[in-house]
Parts: sequence; structure tokens; C-alpha cells
Amino acid sequence: MASSKYIFVTGGVVSSLGKGIISASIGKLLQARGYKITIQKFDPYINIDPGTLNPYEHGECYVTADGMETDLDLGHYERFTGIRTTRHNSMTTGRIYKAVIDKERSGEYLGHTIQVVPHITDEIKRRIKYLGDTQGYDFVITEIGGTIGDIESAPFLEAMRQMKWEMGRDAVSIHLTYVPYIKAADELKTKPTQHSVKELLGDGIQPDILILRTEKHLDDHLRAKVAGFCNVDLECVIQSEDLPSIYEVPVNMQKQGLDAAILRKMGIPVGETPQLGEWNRFLAMRRKATETVNIGLVGKYDLQDAYKSISESLSHAATYNDRKVNITFINSELLEDTDDSAWDTVHSQDGLVICPGFGQRGITGKILAAKYARENDIPCFGICLGMQMMVIEFARDVLGYTDADSTEMNPDTQHNVIDLMKEQKTVTQMGGTMRLGEYPCEIRPGSRAFQAYGGQTDILERHRHRYEFNNRYRDEYEREGMQCVGINPDSDLVEMVEIPALRWYIGTQFHPEYSSTVLRPHPLFMSFIKAAISK
Repeated sequence: MASSKYIFVTGGVVSSLGKGIISASIGKLLQARGYKITIQKFDPYINIDPGTLNPYEHGECYVTADGMETDLDLGHYERFTGIRTTRHNSMTTGRIYKAVIDKERSGEYLGHTIQVVPHITDEIKRRIKYLGDTQGYDFVITEIGGTIGDIESAPFLEAMRQMKWEMGRDAVSIHLTYVPYIKAADELKTKPTQHSVKELLGDGIQPDILILRTEKHLDDHLRAKVAGFCNVDLECVIQSEDLPSIYEVPVNMQKQGLDAAILRKMGIPVGETPQLGEWNRFLAMRRKATETVNIGLVGKYDLQDAYKSISESLSHAATYNDRKVNITFINSELLEDTDDSAWDTVHSQDGLVICPGFGQRGITGKILAAKYARENDIPCFGICLGMQMMVIEFARDVLGYTDADSTEMNPDTQHNVIDLMKEQKTVTQMGGTMRLGEYPCEIRPGSRAFQAYGGQTDILERHRHRYEFNNRYRDEYEREGMQCVGINPDSDLVEMVEIPALRWYIGTQFHPEYSSTVLRPHPLFMSFIKAAISK
């Protein structure tokens, strides 16, 4: 294809319908046809990025290899398609407006009055097209965050309208809506979808394809009704039913011809339907697995999306180890209160993940969980702050430094086994003090981490943290049995610790969950699940 084609995905009626999963599924299906694709997310909130948002506000913060803090949907894009996203795959209203204001301040607009149209919309269009123009993708899939009718989405929809008008068949609009089931009447209702499409038409956008999110199967009569009222071809009314797993969605979309409908709308020959070989093998393994491995997530955010990438990484690894994973969230604050039911849950797990996070709340419970795992030889995986809690617990109970702490939690501690990097201490702007993105790590040969990575000594992993292992204490840890087995070759910072005397007790300063995909599960999660099974 001579130039990039653009696919826009919007949502209506309610939020949380799964636009990210649909966008990722479209990308997967087009990849299977041999096309080079990328997927980007445009979020209407005014924050520059979600890095400073509480997970209760926006779920997990996902980090790209080049260090951009982004929406969790970029994790779905990477896990489904194996693409590597960058800062150009994630955009917010805050970044758009800041760019326009910076240009105005530098005199770039030559004294013109700055307006939403054309200046904001032109900046949005420029950024939508950037990856296609510079990287030569066949398809650029753009997910517009929020719900149709949200006032903050208006500039994005106007930019989308303009692009559809300018590009003709090279731009397609896919609208995801909800078809509710009224139990008392035993009926599915299409009126919310009709109103959502009407709202979209009011913005000057005729959707080319509708995807109807539903908990009940939609018959052809209902689909024909939606097609007629919304000016959409019947073959372009696709249903997205509840499925046992999000990973079934691409197969379901392919069976209904979603990828074929997109190509036909763009005037591209459809050809034969490709086989999703590796993907279907993965699904077959999931269906075949009957035995369960129980993993406890010890954290403070009691929210499904707060640890999304970790949960999905555990799920991938369990599948490839012929198991289903039963993930149980364990509130670390309850462990501090010696809540019997919370501790009973800890005791029933095959393995524990000490979760990442920021701030003081809940850290004592994480330390107690790390202590329990160490003393009882339970497979334990500490990620970022989780690793730091392992380090602090070891200092207190093994090295004998009862006041050992992180200066994040206790600036006055006499034994700051976790501390800010020296060069970070002068940086004060929120969001500007972290080590973000992909950094190299050298793994010690013969270590358990070395074995997990299949004998690799040089790896790249993604980071999101401010505080580090304090190298002043490294020799003491090594002497007493906690080995610093992963080191950044440029800064000499500790990236991984492990206790080789235990079956599996590893902490990573980086976030391996950001790199696990459906077809390429992360080796550390694979090794951890294997150890939990053997328990």
C-alpha cells in the first residue's frame, strides 16, 4: 500500500466496554494478513500523562521502552500484537494543549488568535498521522478514549471528522456501543446504540462499522434493526459477546469478518482468511489446562486494573506451564493488622508477588509477607517497590539493622538500604525524578535469574521508580546470603536480588510485566510459576 490507512475506534453509551481489547484485536487480525500495524491511544484528560494519577483513578500506569508513562491499554496493544509502543503511541489533551501553547509562546503562529479549530485540531491530526508518516505503517489504529458525548472529547472527534473527510476510503470509523439486556422484560435493547450513533452523527461522523458489546447473543433480526437505524451495512454490525478470556476476542472478531469488513470499506482486496496458528495453540493450551496454581498479589490497590500487566503475565506463564492461574488480591494493610482471614489467604498460596507502588501506606504488610515467604521458603517475586521491601526485610531480620528503611518512607533512617540515586536528589518536579523506560542489566552467570533467562547475561528491562538499592550495603547482603545478581553496567545500580538458598526468592527493580506478551511470556514469570507449581 502506498500510504498509511487509518482506523478510528470510539466508544458509546458507557465506558469500560473494551475499546483497547477491540483495537488490539483489530491489530492482531491485520498483522495475520501480513500488514505492518501500530496502535495509539488518544486520551481526553488534561493530565500530561497518567504517571501522577492514582491507580484508583485510571488503573495501571504502563511504561513504554522509551520511558513514556501511558494508559494501560498500551499494554493490551503490546501483549496482543508484540509491537513495541513509544511515546508517540500515547497522547493526552494535556500534551496537545501544551504543545500548542508552547508554539504560541515561541511566536510560531505569528500573532494569530489561537483557537480549538484549527490549531488544537491541527495538532491532533499531526500527531495521529505522525507514526504513519515517519514509520511507514500500513495501518494506524487510533483509539479515542472516553465516551461519545463527553465534552472533553470534542476536539478529538472534530479532528477525526476532518481526517475522514480529507482521506475518504483511507480512514474508517469503528464505533463500540453497549446493548443492555433487561432481565424483567427478557429483551435486548438497541435504543442506547441508536442514540450513541445519533450523537456521533451530530459530530459529523458516520460510523462505518458498529461493534455491539453484549452479554447475550444477538440474532440477525436485531443486528438488521441496528444496521437499518444506523445506516450501516449488515455485515458491518459485529457483536462482541462475553467470552471466557479476552484472548478469545480476536478469534471471535475474525469469525464475524471484522478484518474483512475493514478491508472492503477501504477498497482493499480481502483474499483468504489467515490462520491464527500460534494464537489458537495458546488458546488450546488454556482450554486444556485443568490444574490450578494459586498466586497471591500482595498490594494496597484493591482494584482489578491496578496490577493488570502482572495479572496477565502470570496468566501467560501459567498457560505455558499447563496450568490455570487463580490470582487472589491480598490487601497488605490487613496483614499489618494481623487480620486472620488475610493471613489465612497468604498461607493458602503457592506463590506470592510483592507488588509495586508508591508511598507509605501498606508497606509494613508487604515486608511481613516477604518475611513469611523467606522464612517458609514460599516462591516469592518482588517487583520494584516489592523488591525494596524484600531488601528492607532482610536488613532488619538478617543483617540486624532493625531501623533499616527507604528514605522514601523514613528520610531520617540511619540505615538507608534504599535511597535516591545521587543525581536524582536535586530534581524536585513531580514526575521528573524517576528512572523510566528500558535500561540494560547484566546477570550473574550461574544465578537463578541467569537460569530463568535461559543463560542470557545481557538483558533490557523497563523501569518506573525513584529509589534504588544503596550500594554501600551490597557486600553485607552478599555475605549474608542475598545476592545482587543483576547490575546496570552503566550506573552500577542493583537491578535484581535473589536468595539462592531458597527455592525461588527474586526481586527486580525493573518491571518485567511490561514485556510479557501472549506469544512470548516473560522468562521470570515462567520460572516463578514453575517454582510455585513444584511447591
